[in-house]
Amino acid sequence: MEQKLTNSGKTIAKNTVFLYFRMMFTMIVSLYTSRVILDVLGINDYGIYQTVGGVVAMLSFVNNSLSIGSSRFLTYELGRGDQELLKKTFSSILTVHLILAVIIVVVAETIGLWFVYNRLGIPVERLYAAVVAYHMSVITVFVAIVQVPFNSTIIAHERMSVYAYLSILEVLLKLAVCYVIKIGTFDRLELYAVLLCIVQFSIAFFYRFYCIHHYQEARFKLLWEWSIIKGVLGYSGWNLFASTSIALITQGTTIIINIFFSPAVVAARAVANQVNAAANHFISNFRTAADPQIVKRYAAQDYEGSKRLLLESTKYSFYMMLILALPIYLVSEELLGLWLKEVPDYTVVFLHYAVLTSLFQVIDSSFYTALYAKGSIKENAILSPSVMFIAFPIIFFLYKKGFGPEVCAVVILIAYAIIACLIKPFLLIRIVGYSISDILSVFKSCLKVVLVSCPMPIICYYFADNIFPNFWVRFCGLVLVAVFFVGVVVWTMGINYVMRRQIIQYVKNKIIK
Repeated sequence: MEQKLTNSGKTIAKNTVFLYFRMMFTMIVSLYTSRVILDVLGINDYGIYQTVGGVVAMLSFVNNSLSIGSSRFLTYELGRGDQELLKKTFSSILTVHLILAVIIVVVAETIGLWFVYNRLGIPVERLYAAVVAYHMSVITVFVAIVQVPFNSTIIAHERMSVYAYLSILEVLLKLAVCYVIKIGTFDRLELYAVLLCIVQFSIAFFYRFYCIHHYQEARFKLLWEWSIIKGVLGYSGWNLFASTSIALITQGTTIIINIFFSPAVVAARAVANQVNAAANHFISNFRTAADPQIVKRYAAQDYEGSKRLLLESTKYSFYMMLILALPIYLVSEELLGLWLKEVPDYTVVFLHYAVLTSLFQVIDSSFYTALYAKGSIKENAILSPSVMFIAFPIIFFLYKKGFGPEVCAVVILIAYAIIACLIKPFLLIRIVGYSISDILSVFKSCLKVVLVSCPMPIICYYFADNIFPNFWVRFCGLVLVAVFFVGVVVWTMGINYVMRRQIIQYVKNKIIK
């Protein structure tokens, strides 16, 4: 058993390295690409693209719940080792995704298109370009939906190197798109939407080609195995409520911001979210590597090993997020000024709330993995989304009362705090059998690191004008102070003695080699 745990730990470490390599490269290129796109399209056209894309994403919320179920069942069956059942599971899941994709396209090209024409308030002179972008977004969503089983297969097999390389190819193609629309003679918003659609087609083709040639189960046959589909739909059905709430709180708020304010404010929120998403990639890569092991251990009835890995990985995920979130918060204005030629209004305040929210999202998503592994998501699918459903009308009501654009970020922060600190712990104790001490051990470690590491960087932030003589010294100084204090506190108080020894020994071995 010990050897098995050691091997799985090495697999997580290896996959995390691949994903971090992917993340570092894609993050840098993606941020640069966004800078170019915002400059080329302009703030208003960029906001329009985000808005019409949000409408399509709203309509495809069902896919989010189904993709979670698909990934879970493929990983679970792989852990059980039944190859024939795995083949049937993949084909049945892909059949369901094909049907769903067709339904979403029909709805998007009827009800959704009417909404774009009549409710979004897009300037008349940009309406045609917005509609073209909308159609391209619909096609892109169709491709993304039928692509889900292939992506889930690669993750289930833990071939993160392939995932990394194709992600790098994708961002390079998007970078090429930036320069094509710069020199193109067509309307830039229309050309941007068309080229992005072509990129998604290309990446989907590569994923499918790899899966079909490496995994027998990925050789699709039109199959309707009701016993499998019933299980996936039953599992995903409980996620449907959750996916609806997420669609409301993300794409829904984008749409109402456009209605109450302007595409420029939508662009500000999109830019802030992109910076925060770049930071979150660090954590999602680690979780992508760790989560399959948690599920597989649970499937193999190693319940204690699954719990131990989840609790430890939750703490480490939080530490990694904190070491990124704190510097971003402290130098957000300078960071955005360096990144963009023109920083949209409200971007800084949106970014501040986004990085704070991400700390709670880390705990929320990490704890969810325990429910996901057991397959008991009914209660979570009712309680957690209910908070978001309450948050959405509150945001709408506050906008009607004349509050500023940032109010949505405040409400979302409070909602995620409630979910992460109250609802998820309650569900893990009640459903998965975790103890209160298990949950408190995570919260105590995370809170201790925050309380000890954050005061000095925050003090430096408020007295930065007196401490640091110029822009670059201020920027680098605040980042270094934040990283240093969080790093030292995590090393001395956040991880145990055994883990420190393992890290030191690992580094020594690498140096010797």
